[in-house]
Amino acid sequence: MKTLSLLAVSAAVLGGQSYYPHHNFTFGVGGASPRAALREPFLTRPAVAVAYGYRFLRYFQADAGLDTVFGAGGVRDYYESALGPLRIRDYQFLVPVGGRAILPVFHERLLLFGGGGGAYLRYAELIRQPSDYYRVDCPVCSARSGWGYYALLGANAFVDRYRHFRLGVNGKVYRGHTKGDPLGFVPGVRTRDQWVQIYGELGFSF
Repeated sequence: MKTLSLLAVSAAVLGGQSYYPHHNFTFGVGGASPRAALREPFLTRPAVAVAYGYRFLRYFQADAGLDTVFGAGGVRDYYESALGPLRIRDYQFLVPVGGRAILPVFHERLLLFGGGGGAYLRYAELIRQPSDYYRVDCPVCSARSGWGYYALLGANAFVDRYRHFRLGVNGKVYRGHTKGDPLGFVPGVRTRDQWVQIYGELGFSF
């Protein structure tokens, strides 16, 4: 009987030590700096990132997300619609899909990570819509897109006892090619693109 009790206690202790949250949502705010063929025509601009990660093993996590850069092409234009002039601005959307390796330290309170994967890149001009209930098409708006890959490196620290909330920093590098319409000062040819991004992150895990 004593042996069974000791085994039960040991199993409970080991079970508690093996816990880690599987679902991880992240929101980041930072900046994105263009490189390669984008260095001259594009600008370093603010960016935000949202991501979801499924931690299927203690040391590995599958990732997907969306990074949005605001106005790197410097487009400041207007479309003359039936409702009057509507402002046109450009946005850069980067969609990473991949994974990361995680090194938990300090009793799982600090997570060091690095990883990468594939990425879809799309740069587009969009008009400011006059209403949430009525949308106007933009026949003069340009867009270009392509595929590439990314790498990331960073660290997160849990700030609460139950390991639900995280703060951290995340650095990313994207490389790829895009082609399509001219956008800003980027000509309508296939270009070799690169982005360097740094984000401060707030995360929620369960």
